[in-house]
Amino acid sequence: MTPEGNLEKFGFELPHISTPGGNYVSVNIRGNIAYIAIQFPILNGVYQYQGRLGNEITTEEGYKAMELCALNVLAQIKKKIGFEKIIGLNHIDAYFQSGETWDESPMVVNGASDLFVKVLDQKGEHSRAIFGVERLPQNFCVGLTASFTIKK
Repeated sequence: MTPEGNLEKFGFELPHISTPGGNYVSVNIRGNIAYIAIQFPILNGVYQYQGRLGNEITTEEGYKAMELCALNVLAQIKKKIGFEKIIGLNHIDAYFQSGETWDESPMVVNGASDLFVKVLDQKGEHSRAIFGVERLPQNFCVGLTASFTIKK
């Protein structure tokens, strides 16, 4: 099935893409690799999931926040490259801010990993790294970057 078909099958809709908040591009292509700049849990221009995991944001909400970040990654891909050019998702870097004792980041990042595999099937399989940070812009609980191999 196509990514569009899988999005519909699982009840997902791609958000409107956001514009960069600084002097950079949201999608940077070098050779046959597309790098997607950090995406946050923003739904059609409205900030979502602000706060720290384990404090204001539950692990379950964090999963949904990371899922939304992944949808924003896919929205960038669809608009700037096209799903038909995707060979595969290579790697994701996931960032989170949390309370001092919270330690469930793999479960939260599964929100992105699960979505990529649902929508892209085998092309969505990837490696990943998870980073806890002191602060993310706009107090978002999570952020996500990704790289894809694409057809030239």
